[in-house]
Amino acid sequence: MKTKTTFIARYSETDQMGIIHHSTYPVWFEVGRTNFLKTAGHSNTDIESRGILLPLYEMNCQFKVPAKFEDELIVETCIKNISRVRVIFSYKVINCSNHTLIATGETMHAWTNHSLKPINIEKVASDIYLSLMRVFKE
Repeated sequence: MKTKTTFIARYSETDQMGIIHHSTYPVWFEVGRTNFLKTAGHSNTDIESRGILLPLYEMNCQFKVPAKFEDELIVETCIKNISRVRVIFSYKVINCSNHTLIATGETMHAWTNHSLKPINIEKVASDIYLSLMRVFKE
C-alpha cells in the first residue's frame, strides 16, 4: 500500500534563497506517515492510547531538485520493512505540476512502551502488527 498526501509548500518553509529549507522535509515525512497509519486503520492517537510509541531512531533524505513556495506537492509514503520491533517508512516528494521527483527519504522507528523500552508489537497489539503486515505485502 502507498498513500499520497497532497499539500502546498508554505512561505514559512522557504529559506533566504527562496527554496524549501531542508529542515522541512522531516515534517513532511511525518505528515505522510501519519496519513499512512490512519489510512491503514491505526491513527497515531489510537496507537499511543494503547501505550505504544513509535520513536524515530534514524532518518535520511536525498534532495533531487529544490521545491519552492506555492509548489503543489505529494508525499508518497509506504512501509519499506516491518518486523515485530521496528518499522521503516519510505517517502517520495513529488511536484504535482510537472511530476518531478523532489526528494526521497526513509525514517526508521522502534516499537516501544511509554518508558521507551522496546516491545514486540505482535505480542502487545497483534491487530496493529497484522494490519500493517497486510498493507506492507500489498
